[in-house]
Amino acid sequence: MNGSPDDTIYALASAAGRAGVAVFRVSGPRAFEGLQKLTGLVGLEPRYAVRATVRDGDETVDDGLVLAFAAPASFTGEDVVEYQLHGGRAVETAMLRALGRLPGYRIAEPGEFSRRAVLNGKMDLTAAEGIADLVDAETDAQRIQARRQSRGALGVLYSDWRAQIIKILAYIEALVDFPDEDLPEEVWQQIRDRMEALETGIAVHLDDGGRGERLRDGLRMAIVGPPNTGKSSLLNWLSRRDAAIVSDVAGTTRDVIEVHLDIGGFPVLVADTAGLRESMDSVETEGIRRARAWAASADLVLDLRDAAEEGAPSKACENQERILVATKVDRLSEAARAGLSGERMAISVKTGEGMDAFLSRIGNVAADLMDVGEAPALTRARHREGLTECLEHLRRAGALARFEAGEEEVEYGLVAEDLRLAARALGRVTGAVDIEEILDLVFSEFCIGK
Repeated sequence: MNGSPDDTIYALASAAGRAGVAVFRVSGPRAFEGLQKLTGLVGLEPRYAVRATVRDGDETVDDGLVLAFAAPASFTGEDVVEYQLHGGRAVETAMLRALGRLPGYRIAEPGEFSRRAVLNGKMDLTAAEGIADLVDAETDAQRIQARRQSRGALGVLYSDWRAQIIKILAYIEALVDFPDEDLPEEVWQQIRDRMEALETGIAVHLDDGGRGERLRDGLRMAIVGPPNTGKSSLLNWLSRRDAAIVSDVAGTTRDVIEVHLDIGGFPVLVADTAGLRESMDSVETEGIRRARAWAASADLVLDLRDAAEEGAPSKACENQERILVATKVDRLSEAARAGLSGERMAISVKTGEGMDAFLSRIGNVAADLMDVGEAPALTRARHREGLTECLEHLRRAGALARFEAGEEEVEYGLVAEDLRLAARALGRVTGAVDIEEILDLVFSEFCIGK
């Protein structure tokens, strides 16, 4: 991060461009000094909006509302001022120019307001990440998960686990420091029970099938099948627009076409892929290779076949969750429809036949793969890495100790070291330790003004 934490930072906290209101956020030791220079106001009652005229020297920038938040009772834990002016590029430019001229002020870097909130103990890293996810949320399910995390659900869980590890560590270190003192058997039993409960709880939390991460990033869904089975038509129907070219000519789709969807409140990234067949065309061959690669990495595969030419499921998606689909059923006679295989969902994009049931099926699969329930869920690879490391150290500590009274061969020093490393791994997830090492990584994903 450039600049000093003693600087007063400012940024446009609302979206840039034409809008009803533009919000400018200021945080730092000279926030109130700048407020006085720009508006002439002093001693504002915290959290009360006051109408003011903002001036840059002799020039009037705009009339609007200002709010003051005195440290430490603010988002960042510092003195904070928010200016609510009329939206528009001219006002934004003039206001940012006025703020930039104030002594000790500088433009905020991405995520710097949240970063200062973490450094000042207003939230932990997981809650800050939840705020970033809330800003980026595009579906209801994403919003619910992000709000839960931003309110500290993950941080509370991880901090509680870390506190339990530290308590067990205190017992073990007592044995290291006072080797001649024997702990009562009931204490050993408590240690055993707590270690086992911690290992089980963390292991269950990790064994979630990637639901939280999948919900945050979106379910990857591939549409595959031979040429002319209606893959592009289905993509257009799902996206409600002409995202892909539809043609009777085989091999029209030669690259992967991706579209973001909201299905039942869950985020889905759906991809139309090249028709799977043998081809001598080098460009089409590359498209088929990409189609197979995308399908192999997908969470859900829609395996399409023309209803009139039903065949075996594609080998490109043998290991993925998949829905088998028979397309273009509107072209079949009643007798032919009666003979359709029951394993495939029969649909017609043209007439809408079977499409409601088909969409409901996708929504049910998405919910099954992404619904995290009421418990806080892992949302980032950073969390998973820290918890995996913590669990490895916990298991090794248990194996080393064997936690049986009277076992003289127990290496309590090694047990204590693994417990310290386990607590440290959890602390890195919440930001309790080594916070400067990971702040740049976490807040580089934030928008400016947040």
